[in-house]
Amino acid sequence: MSAALDAARLRADFPILAREVNGHPLVYLDNAATTQKPRAVIDALAHYYETQNANIHRGIHALAVEATEAYEEARGKAARHIGARAEDVVFTRNATESINLVARAWGDARVGEGDEIVLTIMEHHSNIVPWQQLAGRTGARLRYAGIDAEGRLDLDSLRAAIGPRTKLVAVTHMSNVLGSVTPVAEVAAMARAAGAAVLVDGAQSAPHLPVDAPALGCDFFAFSAHKMLGPTGVGALWARPGLLAEMDPFLGGGEMIALVREEESTWAEPPNRFEAGTPNIAGVIAFGAALDYLRGVGMEAVHAHERELTARAIEALSRTGGVTLHGPRDVEARGGVVSFTLEGAHPHDVSTIVDARGVAIRAGHHCAQPLMRHLGVAATNRASFTLYNEASEIDVLVEALDEVKRIFGRVESRTAV
Repeated sequence: MSAALDAARLRADFPILAREVNGHPLVYLDNAATTQKPRAVIDALAHYYETQNANIHRGIHALAVEATEAYEEARGKAARHIGARAEDVVFTRNATESINLVARAWGDARVGEGDEIVLTIMEHHSNIVPWQQLAGRTGARLRYAGIDAEGRLDLDSLRAAIGPRTKLVAVTHMSNVLGSVTPVAEVAAMARAAGAAVLVDGAQSAPHLPVDAPALGCDFFAFSAHKMLGPTGVGALWARPGLLAEMDPFLGGGEMIALVREEESTWAEPPNRFEAGTPNIAGVIAFGAALDYLRGVGMEAVHAHERELTARAIEALSRTGGVTLHGPRDVEARGGVVSFTLEGAHPHDVSTIVDARGVAIRAGHHCAQPLMRHLGVAATNRASFTLYNEASEIDVLVEALDEVKRIFGRVESRTAV
């Protein structure tokens, strides 16, 4: 594996990886759904509740000051992770809420009847449904760009979809099904030429790739803590400098105001404008610990490690009879997500059988039903990797798939996009 990353050493930092499942050592390969948490993150949660528990931005007593400082330090860490400024980062519950915030606070004011929103066929539902709802409220129209035979974004299809009525182009940075990495800078250049804004769903890229959101040329970048070693219930939204100040709030309540009178209110400056009420303080602080952990390992090292795991998985699964692979074969064009189907076996059955051997993989449509229809399947299995996974775990997965084949009968080797 990568000389810069010792997965065996890192595994000791993750308590859950020491457990057994169904009498076998846990092989956790469902990291695209959520990642496991290092001891540092778990300790950060406990430390807040044990020593700093107080509300933020309100009190002037010692606990309130300490909690506020820790919360705002985490904002700075989230910004640094994507090459941004802290004042341009809003904390949310998850990437889904971040996208909904943009659809409401930006979209409702800027998208009208006859305008167009351009998506891709490989988007997660979180980057489809909010735009469907916006179109329903405003009379706008959705247009979709396709993918090529390898499962990568078809730039010609995207170019054809973008037109003079396009107000927004919303794309995944990395597909949670295909692993395909979108060339966001090229997408942004196309959108800019049409006068459109760009939103990037970074839920899968921020945990696994070095990211510089401003350099991508996008206007918004959404990501989630729980997919990058952090706790659940925390997400973040980055916006191009100055853009948040042009937007009205998504939610109203405490902390997001400058002045409240009986009949009207004025808004606080961003990012507080978009963080109404008491946030997930403990979760944000623990997210800061997760970001520290990733920074200590280095995102270049994480990416290199996962690239090697992905290459090994593709090669091993390609030699496994009856397996159809979905997504690019070139590991330079993808992240650490490998989706596949096994001939003659439903993905749910596959997942259940390999779980009996302690192997955790995903089965289903992965919140990407339009893509499933495009691929001509109802569901797939998905193995997804992160920094604590080892090459030997891929071997365990393949051995478990051999058991599936024994149960369902021998099948011939087949690979495809």
